Order: sequence, then C-alpha cells, then structure tokens
Amino acid sequence: MKKNTFKQVGVLGVVALASATACAQGSAEQSSSVQLYGIVDLAYRRTTNEGPATNPGESLSQMVGGGMSQSRWGINVTEDLGGGLKALVNMENRFTANNGANTSPAFQQSWLGLQGGFGRVTFGRQYNILFDLVTSTYASYPYSPYMEIYKPEIGFALGARQNEMIKYMAEVGPVRGALQYSFDANSPTGGKTVGGYLRYAADGLAAGMGYQNYEFASGKKVKAWTLGGSYRTGPWYINLGYGENKVDQLTSPVDFAVLSAMWQGTINGGFGGPAFLAANKRTIYKLGVGYQVTPQLNVAAHYFHAKQTGPVAMADAKANFFTMAADYAFSKRTDAYLEVDHTKLKGAVSLSSAAAVSATNPTGANGAKSRTGFTIGIRHRF
Repeated sequence: MKKNTFKQVGVLGVVALASATACAQGSAEQSSSVQLYGIVDLAYRRTTNEGPATNPGESLSQMVGGGMSQSRWGINVTEDLGGGLKALVNMENRFTANNGANTSPAFQQSWLGLQGGFGRVTFGRQYNILFDLVTSTYASYPYSPYMEIYKPEIGFALGARQNEMIKYMAEVGPVRGALQYSFDANSPTGGKTVGGYLRYAADGLAAGMGYQNYEFASGKKVKAWTLGGSYRTGPWYINLGYGENKVDQLTSPVDFAVLSAMWQGTINGGFGGPAFLAANKRTIYKLGVGYQVTPQLNVAAHYFHAKQTGPVAMADAKANFFTMAADYAFSKRTDAYLEVDHTKLKGAVSLSSAAAVSATNPTGANGAKSRTGFTIGIRHRF
C-alpha cells in the first residue's frame, strides 16, 4: 500500500508530536523518516442461516467495518544509524470503521528492531511466521492477501500474531528465511512459541514451507505447518497451499479456551457444535486463480477443503469453502469490491452465529450446515 509521510497528515496530534521530536534531533537524522499509513474499509454483507439454534434459517444484513481489509492506521519509523544499520519501529491500530470500535488489543502490531547486513531482528507484538509465509508467498489475492470477512485459511495460523516475540529474517538472493521465538511471561494462557520458514521467489514463481508451535499454560502444544506456492504470468495468478494443526490431548478449560479463540469464528471456517473441540487434528487445502481483466479490474475464485479428526468418531468432520471476488480500482488508493462465498459442513460440526451465543453455547453453534454470503464494499488506502 502507498504510505504518505506525516507532513501530509499533520492534523493528527500524535503524528505532530512525532514530527516535533524528530525535528529536534537536528541534521544528524535527516535520513530518518516517520510515515503514517492506513486503510478504511466499509462493506454491506448479507449472510444466510444466521439465526439462533431454535430458528437457524434467519438471514443477517449488516454493515461491516472491514470486508476486504480490516480498517487500520499505523506509524512506521526508520532511523539511519550509519554503516548500513537502521532502527525500525511499527505501531498499528486496528478498528472497525462501521462503529469506530478498537480491536483488542488496540495495537495489533507494536514492535521495534534493527536491520543491516545481517538481516532484520524485531521485538514485540507482530505477525507470526505462518502468517508471514502464507501472505507473502501464496496469498489468496495479489492485491489483498485474503478477504478479511471470509478467510478460512487464516484460521490455521495460530492467531496470526504473537506477543513478546523475537523474530529474525534474512535474505540471500531469491531465498528468504525467518525464525521466531516468544516468551509466555508466566501467562495463565501460555504463549511460548518456536517456529521458522524458508521461501524462494523469482521470475513470478514463489514457494515456501513453515512450521510453528504454541505452548499452552499446561505445557501441552498445538503444532502447525504449512506448504504452498504461487505463480504469476501475464494477467494470471495461481496459488495453492496446505496447512495442518495438530494438538496434544487437552484437559484444561483454559487451554480449550485458547484453542477455541484460534479456531472458531465464521470468518475462519465457522466450525462449532459437539465436534468442535473434540478434534485434535485439522488440515486445509487451498487452490485459487486470479485474472487481471483490465488495469483496473481483477477477478478471482478460491476453493478450500478442510478436515478435522480426533480420538472419538464424533470429532470427524469436513468443510468446503468457495469464494469469488471482483475488485475495481478507481485509483491507486481507492477500490470497490464484490464478493460471494459459500460454506458447506459435514459431520457433527455446525456453523456459528452471534444470535446463538449463550452461556451454555459459547461457540454460537446453531445447527446450520451451510451458509451463503454476499459482500459489497469500498476501500481507501493512504
């Protein structure tokens, strides 16, 4: 996305403060920069089978504050330390543009680091290596890594971000590698992670493989890995991938709650019902194709097949996801999009709905086995 410097948005007090601080440092930091960037995305979405368990067939119409992309604003800071060494800072706030509410935590990224001939090392809350690999190597869309409102592939990325992380990345020619480690700080929900990936990208071809685990407070783990690639030639973009989550046998309610937060949600596949947390293994295959019809118009279609299994027969379930999208760029910053999706489940799982959430049904499973969604929206990037 195109990012404009803070001079263009001096009306924001926080950026003005950053500007004043930078100017006070004198000419020694003339090669440093502070940049503000962001996305505002609003869409209308209608979905079927969104009712409570007593009447799951009800449809839902709503305005969503992030159809193709989650709305956000952020600050990037780069300081030239000399000798090829740079200091880096990123703070990124996420919000829902339809009501102005912040996500939790409000800053989905908050990290600093150093970059030089050795590569780049960053510290803080940031994307994990599973998310990095998929979105940089075999993203669903070349102009947006995934559809924010319908992203079953991201449900396998162990939450996509991690607190208290150290991440190291280095590139040699077309090969890039990265490693991550995060602390749990004796958190009651755990949080210690270890992972890494290796990718290759050249001449329109990109491919990579990554592995990461997450350690719960009990010491048990969920282990994930992914493999995939993409190819661009002329107006065509083709991508395919595989992902897997495998979980130790959990008994702690706290551990189950953490796993549920990683896996559940209609945008991540919609699994719910008796089989939801009985599973200890999930897999997903993805295949997509995109075509640039004109310099302004892109179209794409994607198919995902997911499967879960467990120590009891009830845990076995399957899901098929299909989505088609068209995106039209009015300019380099503003585009409009139209998306249609369909979900079909099989087994003891069912779709989740906000109308079905209760103390006895925290996942919101409403018994529905299929859902069709329609989304139309507009996005502005700055």
